[in-house]
Amino acid sequence: MFESSPPRLLPWTRPDGAPCYLSTDDPDSRLSVLADTVEAELLAAAEALLDEAGVPCAVPEPDPQERCRTVALRKALRDVLRVAVSRGDRLPEPCDHGETKLCEGRTCCRTCRRQIYL
Repeated sequence: MFESSPPRLLPWTRPDGAPCYLSTDDPDSRLSVLADTVEAELLAAAEALLDEAGVPCAVPEPDPQERCRTVALRKALRDVLRVAVSRGDRLPEPCDHGETKLCEGRTCCRTCRRQIYL
């Protein structure tokens, strides 16, 4: 028997706003695949929003504080999107051994001890 992976934070919340987690070692489970799809859609929506945010509004003269807030939100969204894509690009290819265990508090392959990101 092996220790299970830590729960995965899902890209949606409960109706009360609390986070949802998935506890599984199967990255191909229906819920895992759905979460992957939703995450990809959220990243695409963020990119589209950034593209739209570059286009000036039809509002004649926005309030200076509102304009400042909009610029800050746009920068924050761009930074968060860059971090999300960067983290995804750094994920290693999974090994084919299949069994996991905890190694120094992190999920790793039982056979090759390579860290596994879920």
